[in-house]
Amino acid sequence: MNVTVQPANISGTIHAPASKSSMQRACALALLNDGETTIINPGKSNDDIAAMGIIQKLGTVIEIKNEELRIKNGNTATFADEINCGESGLGIRMFAPIAALSSKEIIINGEGSLLNRPMNFFDEIFPQLGVSVQTNKGKLPIKIKGPLEPKDIAIDGSSSSQFLTGLLFAYAKAATKPVTINVNNLKSKPYIDLSLQMLKHFGYKVENDNYEKFTITPSFYFAQDLQKNPSTSHRTYTVEGDWSGAAFLLVAGAIAGTTTVKGLDVFSTQADKAILQPLMNCGAVVSIEEKQIAVSSSLAGRCQAFHFNATDCPDLFPPLVALAAYCDGTSVIEGVSRLVHKESDRAITLQEEFKKMGVEIKLQDDLMMITGGNELKGSTVYSHHDHRVAMALAVAALKANGETIIENAEAINKSYPDFYDHLKLLGANVSLRIND
Repeated sequence: MNVTVQPANISGTIHAPASKSSMQRACALALLNDGETTIINPGKSNDDIAAMGIIQKLGTVIEIKNEELRIKNGNTATFADEINCGESGLGIRMFAPIAALSSKEIIINGEGSLLNRPMNFFDEIFPQLGVSVQTNKGKLPIKIKGPLEPKDIAIDGSSSSQFLTGLLFAYAKAATKPVTINVNNLKSKPYIDLSLQMLKHFGYKVENDNYEKFTITPSFYFAQDLQKNPSTSHRTYTVEGDWSGAAFLLVAGAIAGTTTVKGLDVFSTQADKAILQPLMNCGAVVSIEEKQIAVSSSLAGRCQAFHFNATDCPDLFPPLVALAAYCDGTSVIEGVSRLVHKESDRAITLQEEFKKMGVEIKLQDDLMMITGGNELKGSTVYSHHDHRVAMALAVAALKANGETIIENAEAINKSYPDFYDHLKLLGANVSLRIND
């Protein structure tokens, strides 16, 4: 699918999409819950659909009623022979340890860019936990056979926090005595905050010692006043609004008019809430209220270059590149090393595609330097099957000097399938063409 974006001034209010980070974790915890779980405000992105498919393969029954999900009877004894994580990096890293709770041999597969992402972590860690594992030279598909036995271990957290989330969930369910996971150089700490918050909501206890040591205490050690294990009760969880998707809408307001986004929690543990910092630093007008956030173009008429460390929130690189393209001077974003194993080699992809629009991006060590303030030119660009790149290019096109055509624009379905429709609601001139 190709999408054409014409220059336009935008204004309006959008309700934030559901957070796929929260939604996928909620699905995993519903699987581990022996009772029934109700998920309110469920997501509908490809990653969310993949997560729902996984937990059905791993023993749950899902009923959709009144735009809520009712998930019943997670049972590891009914695990399927194979699960498919789609293109979800969180999905494979979180559900593999959970699937390993079973003594059944299971094949874990994926699609698209996920097939090329390294999975060496499982080769290194699973054998220490009693899980046999066979990978495809460190990549998918992988074959595992448990059951996973929670033990004191040490892991490297420098590549992703998602592996730790998977272990924390599996340990919380299976531990029969207090166990610890020691972590070196943990990245994306806010995502671990989200995992810990949700574990607590579902009745599990995990202590965090400065993000270097996590102690998991079995439920029966601290629930003596309860009639049953916390994980067997009915749970209700409301999925938060997604700061990752909303970041593009907020940047669009800074570039091309005004946008108001409802449904975001300013106290959220989501890492991408940090988008507010560079928006304020560059001179955009940011209004934060209890139930909505509004962003408008700078009162001075031009935004100024900014410096931002995105090491713990690397998904902000694409919207920040679009923002920097319209800021006078050279903006600097730290954390480029976190972009290699995304849906594309995201730093190179952003450099290549924004160059077509006349934006110079330099990469030096762990820094990305974007020279902004010059007029962007409408062009034909390509998403590289990367949802966030497609959205960044669409936002940048709002004030370019001609039409921009985004090829492979359907990549947005991975995280934010309503994105183009929401741009239209804001007044953007967006047209879609399905390729023959």
